[in-house]
Order: sequence, then C-alpha cells, then structure tokens
Amino acid sequence: MSLPRINEAAPAFAANTTHGTRSLEDYKGKWLILFSHPADFTPVCTTEFIGFAKAADQFKAMNCELLGLSIDSIYSHLAWMQSIKNNFGVEIPFPIIDDIKMEVAQAYGMIHPGAADTQAVRATFFIDPEGKLRAMVYYPMSNGRSIDEFVRLLQAMQTSDANKIATPEGWTPGCDVIVPPPKTPAAIEARKGEGYDMKDWYFSTKSL
Repeated sequence: MSLPRINEAAPAFAANTTHGTRSLEDYKGKWLILFSHPADFTPVCTTEFIGFAKAADQFKAMNCELLGLSIDSIYSHLAWMQSIKNNFGVEIPFPIIDDIKMEVAQAYGMIHPGAADTQAVRATFFIDPEGKLRAMVYYPMSNGRSIDEFVRLLQAMQTSDANKIATPEGWTPGCDVIVPPPKTPAAIEARKGEGYDMKDWYFSTKSL
C-alpha cells in the first residue's frame, strides 16, 4: 500500500458514480473533498452522509465539491441514498463513486493492512483547485467524522493561501492569524517595528 503525499498531485482517477462518470480533471479550478466510507447501509456512515449533505451548500459557497466513495455498486449506493431520504428526510446531492475494483481506493491508500479486502477505511482527502492534495484525515471504523471540522479546515487553508499566513489551533474566521517568522537577525530586528502582536521573535500574530 502507498499513500499519496500532501502538496503533491493527487492521484488521477475516472470512475462511475451515481451522477455519471467523474474524473479528477472535472474538478479543476475547484476544491474537492473526496471521502470514503467502509460500506453502504452502515450506521456511522449514514450519519456522516447526512452531515455532508446538510453542509453541501456551505461547501459549494466556498468553491468546494463533495465526492463520496465505497467498495459498493451503483445500485447499492442508489438504494442507500433512497433509504436515507425515506428514513431521515435528507437527499444526498453529491456523487458517490462505485469502486468495486478498488482502483480509486488503492490509489489513495484507503485499503489498510488488517482491514477487510472489500472495505475502505474512513478517509477524507482535500484537493485544491490545482489538483494538489492538501490534507488527508483518517478515522477509525467506530467513530464518525466532524463535518464542522472539515468546514473549518477548508476555511483555514483558503485563508492561508489568500494571505500567506498560518492559523493557530482551533482558528475560525475572525480570529487572529500567525505571521511567518523572520529568517535572519536583521528581519528579527525589523519585526519589532512592523506593528504585529509580537510575543517573541518567532511568534507574531495579526488580525485580517
């Protein structure tokens, strides 16, 4: 098993989905969150899909598309989507990949040693508009993901890209951001007069 690397090109794919064929190239110019689940008709994954569905408009407003995946057929996906609609009143608006041959799962390192051959771990990949993998998060089978955290992480990465800054633990829009530390003795001295909230030479923050 190999894993894709952050800040490198995400593995290309072309796959059948509940919305027709989708490829990585289709999402060029947009952010993409590609997320896997172990199997259809599983309780934890059902709650996650409901969460993603309810946040879909929020992601879209941030120029981000959603794409699900499991090692199940299109027919299984469609039946599960109908079950979610009937039982929870939630429609799934995003495509779900049919990855019976495990081609996408293998390319993204979703099949871990010790896992059943037909199950992908609960993995989430953030791919930027240039097709680079920017973040990946893995969860155990027993615990659901936090969709709010994925919204926050996307907001943080987009803010960092736009402003050339970093964000501290738990950052949310409106909070102060971290200014890159100086790299020379002269820059350290200059930093003292640059108007930032400077705790030490390596730690300065500012508001946006």
